[in-house]
Amino acid sequence: MAESSDEQAAMQHYLVCGTEECQQNGQFYCNACHRPLCEQCRDEHLKSPDNQDHEIVFYRYRKHQLPVEKCKLHPTRNIDMLCTECQIPLCSKCSTMKKHKGHEFDDLEDIYAMKYALWQGEFSKIQKYLLPTTQGLKTDIEEDAIEIKKIMESIRTSMKVESESLKNLVDEVTSENINHTHTMEKSLLKMLKSQETTYVDYIAYLWKMSDEFQGYLSTNNKKLLFTMTLKIQTVPETTKPVPPVFTAGQFNKDDVTKLLGKVNVPNTKPEKRKVQPMKAVTIHMKSTEKKLEQSKEKSDMKQTLSLSSSVTKVREFSVPGVNNVYHVSVDKSDRLWVIDIFNLVKIDLQGNLLQKIKISNGFTGCHTVTQDGGLIYSEMHKKAIYRITPDRKITELIKTGDWIPLSVHSSSINGDILVGMKTYKEAKVTRYSKAGKEIQNIQMDNKEQELYSYPRYITENFNGDICTSDYNKRAVVVVNKSGQHRFSYKGLGPEFLPWGICTDVLGHILVCDKDKKSLHLLDQDGGFLTIILSPQQGIKDPRGVCVDDENNLYVGQYYTNTVTVYKYLQ
Repeated sequence: MAESSDEQAAMQHYLVCGTEECQQNGQFYCNACHRPLCEQCRDEHLKSPDNQDHEIVFYRYRKHQLPVEKCKLHPTRNIDMLCTECQIPLCSKCSTMKKHKGHEFDDLEDIYAMKYALWQGEFSKIQKYLLPTTQGLKTDIEEDAIEIKKIMESIRTSMKVESESLKNLVDEVTSENINHTHTMEKSLLKMLKSQETTYVDYIAYLWKMSDEFQGYLSTNNKKLLFTMTLKIQTVPETTKPVPPVFTAGQFNKDDVTKLLGKVNVPNTKPEKRKVQPMKAVTIHMKSTEKKLEQSKEKSDMKQTLSLSSSVTKVREFSVPGVNNVYHVSVDKSDRLWVIDIFNLVKIDLQGNLLQKIKISNGFTGCHTVTQDGGLIYSEMHKKAIYRITPDRKITELIKTGDWIPLSVHSSSINGDILVGMKTYKEAKVTRYSKAGKEIQNIQMDNKEQELYSYPRYITENFNGDICTSDYNKRAVVVVNKSGQHRFSYKGLGPEFLPWGICTDVLGHILVCDKDKKSLHLLDQDGGFLTIILSPQQGIKDPRGVCVDDENNLYVGQYYTNTVTVYKYLQ
């Protein structure tokens, strides 16, 4: 594709062919000459008889050049070989010395390239397998801690219920016993009152008899004393009451424990946390292993995936219920989620409408598919993040307070949720756990400068880099997973208007440019590789972009309700 002089000048700090005065994209690399080559210069280079044995590969699979180190014995020469017997690096002149006579030597550059590839493989293993795996285990532990707290709180609640139940029974029994004592007391007092009445009556009888006998004693007729018979009633018999006796209950702490129950740790062997075995976790790692093997064999390099020489249209969807396609996501069932200004819709592979939701985030990358096949989307006006489960239930997941959530991405590495958000004056990227707990805020670079202005779209690369399309900054802003600024890509010319952004399995960054109405392909370090879609390929105004698990590229455009699918890797 022809480029303007401005574009050519702007590309000088990117990957340019190493042939003098050639400004084409240097997508190939000569391992013998250690310089990038465009496709045309590669063909010319191999035509020369002197270059027939030169190994030319794609630039990203290049053999890294041996760092220059001068020989201490021969300062005018570089160290470039290894004595296999002495296991020391040396220069070509050292190899002629008597102490190395008869020894064999290896090319130090081949050894360096092999070691570099090995370390690259280990680095990929750390980034793609070990870190995500341990982060997943850490998340499991955090979730276990939350679950343990819930369980223990439930046990404490059950204990309180049991205690209250026993207290109620104790109060009930005590109340019955006290009422019984009142009944017994009443009966005993009634009996004593009757006995008291008996003696009151007897005392009255005695007083009466006393008065009567006193009258007889004071009379002058003494004969009466001889004729009357003295007979006094005996004292009435009564019985003393038998007071009740309280027999204390026979119980101790163990008896109460048996009544209330206690907490025991089951005699069960703890289950080991499952660690998934490391597979060929990325095509990038497979490429590294192949590169190492083929470097040893010095054979042609054959990669699993690479950029195709051309982009092929596979199919096209018409999406009912929308007029534009500002953002597109594909779930694990190959169903598409698409948004225009106010409508978020889901369709199947036949273009049938499955679900439609009214929201307020039309001009941003406001939805993302989760690891379990659900969807997360942001609502600007409600300042909230919502989750849609595979069975279509919608629940509120996160409240963002004073911050307006613009873009959202669910990590395929660990399920974390990345949200680009802003207020009237500030902007930031916030990381949440998949349960909605805030983990990290990214706002400033190491010079305390604002990283973001309007983070319209956001995604994550396979190495954990957070890639944000910031329209107001006119840049793709990339930070590592710790939040440290790595680079900002500002396009090829004076004006760059980034929209939709995504990454692929090779670590490429794909971003839509509204100004040039094209789709840029970058390497994971921000180096421009090529424009894979432009008006020359029939693209009119790309806005939303994503790549599915089968490396299909989905592109949504402005002023149309179609989503076009392309193949760009082979």
